[in-house]
Amino acid sequence: MELYNYIKSLHLIFVVTWFAGLFYIVRLFVYHAEAKQKPQPEQDILIKQYQLMQYRLWYIISWPSAVLASLFAFWMLFFTEVGQVWLNQPWMHVKLAFVFLLYLYHLKCHQIFKQLQSNDVKHSSNFFRIWNEGATIILFAVVFLVILKNAINWVFGVVGIITFSMVLMLGFKLYKKIRAKNNS
Repeated sequence: MELYNYIKSLHLIFVVTWFAGLFYIVRLFVYHAEAKQKPQPEQDILIKQYQLMQYRLWYIISWPSAVLASLFAFWMLFFTEVGQVWLNQPWMHVKLAFVFLLYLYHLKCHQIFKQLQSNDVKHSSNFFRIWNEGATIILFAVVFLVILKNAINWVFGVVGIITFSMVLMLGFKLYKKIRAKNNS
């Protein structure tokens, strides 16, 4: 059981760093998209700096954390007695579905990262602000599932975070309108 707790601890540490990387990379995407609107030479200076920050974050923190979190998760699930029991429970099936969504989210972030490394900005900063909520929703769903160990109660947590995200976006839109009105 002691080995299991070490594996679980390492898994949690790398899940935290993985999510930190995902949250921050999308924030850098926001800044990169906004830098495209700046005049020269400011635009070139900012974009070069954001590309370097994105590169280091993505390959030094985000990818290694994703890989290590996954390795420790597989170890827990397939090579421990507790993991074998959990694999037969419905809440774990739902959790694994959200983890699969997290992998898809990560891969889409990688695609965006590669575009931005070529300075090919296909999305607005507002898109990236909304995109950043995807990882938040997945995080809430997974945490509620793991803590409550119930395949149904996670719905309340996800609905809550979606509602909270919508309120934040409405607040953001209101702030933009007020700022635009004050600037004119």
